[in-house]
Amino acid sequence: MKALGIIMIVAGIAMFIFSGFSFNTEENIIDAGPIQVNKQKENSVNWPNYAGAISLVAGVIVLVVAKKK
Repeated sequence: MKALGIIMIVAGIAMFIFSGFSFNTEENIIDAGPIQVNKQKENSVNWPNYAGAISLVAGVIVLVVAKKK
């Protein structure tokens, strides 16, 4: 239980520091034999700050409960 609490706390802090990440994907638009047209698209994944706070608080609660047992 302690390990889970620590992981949740670290994840919550990381979610505060990094509000999301982005990555590129390549889409094939036209494929006509030797002629190919590709398009690169930037995708982003973002999460709200309160999600990090919830993870942080839940991790602290898990640690407190684990110490009581």
